[in-house]
Amino acid sequence: MADLILENVFKRYDNNKKSKVLNDYAVNNLSLHCNEGEFIGILGPSGCGKTTTLRMIAGLEDITGGDISIGDIRLNNLEPKDRHIGLAFEDYALYPPLNVYDNIAFNLRAKKVSEEIIDEKIKKIAPLLKVDDLLKEKPISLSGGQKQRVNIARAIVREPKLLLLDEPLSHLDGKMRQVLRDEIKRLHREIKCTTIIVTHDQLEAMSLSDRMAIMKDGVLQQFGTPLEIYDDPANEFVAGFIGEPPMNLLTVTIVKEGEGFLFQFAEKNMKISVPERYNKVLKDGMKVRLGVRPTDVLIGTKKSPGSDVEVSVFESLGEERRLHFRVGEEFLTLITTEKIFYRPGDRVKLEFLSEKTHLFDMESGDKIRTE
Repeated sequence: MADLILENVFKRYDNNKKSKVLNDYAVNNLSLHCNEGEFIGILGPSGCGKTTTLRMIAGLEDITGGDISIGDIRLNNLEPKDRHIGLAFEDYALYPPLNVYDNIAFNLRAKKVSEEIIDEKIKKIAPLLKVDDLLKEKPISLSGGQKQRVNIARAIVREPKLLLLDEPLSHLDGKMRQVLRDEIKRLHREIKCTTIIVTHDQLEAMSLSDRMAIMKDGVLQQFGTPLEIYDDPANEFVAGFIGEPPMNLLTVTIVKEGEGFLFQFAEKNMKISVPERYNKVLKDGMKVRLGVRPTDVLIGTKKSPGSDVEVSVFESLGEERRLHFRVGEEFLTLITTEKIFYRPGDRVKLEFLSEKTHLFDMESGDKIRTE
């Protein structure tokens, strides 16, 4: 195994390579350094370039510019079969006439590996993926989760330097996704193979990954641990993309009051104090985008400042309750574990954990930092 390194990688699907206009590229100037044995998630909405990135690493797509390497080996011009990479797609692509054993053995036989070594490898891999009791079964008799286990077993039986997973859980139901997610994490700990998973499911990426790369329109937005990205999003896009439900994002006006500032919302009487850490970067009358997680919005008391707000939707979800409010033309969500009940039209006062707020520039969307 070795580090996977992407340096200034570009991908476009036409022959005009002179222009580097942002929207011309499926992947635009992507640089990542994935450490040996690390589990990396590439996450983003449909069309952001994540699967294209994976296919370039695997050699299924040519790159327009930049370099991809594993350790000291440059992959750009290597055939897929020479890259020592295991790849599992979202479609299982198992051979219907072959049983599970023969499906797993297929790539090894194509490389003319001896049957003795093939048998040894399959007997080692099959129990790890819990398919050892399915080796004589045909794909038609398997469930979706079992087929995906076989698909992954076929990818790792070659003992690759790098394992690539392209949305491997997208065809499974919720319960099976949870089960197989746990299995993939356990498998990674056991085989210690550098692994990259491409997904649009943030829960999947956050639960599996050591670090995540968030992409939008072919451009890397942020690369860090799940906790770093959740607690300190680099821009408004990342803030709104990560989290379920997503971060509340509202336009506010900065109002000077004494030695400090207040956030004033579209509801003119709804104001909260601005944390002192922002005082040096704000000015009276300035408009910013305020971000706050639903869990950092609290139900206030009668003594809370500002006016009350009308409940638009109330959801009771067992362990938690969700309240949704309209604030001018925007919406605000609150999550609480308190055993409360409200009806649409009820009015409550709100408080924010102001120290947990985030500010974003109105034009660039970048986070406004105080250092």
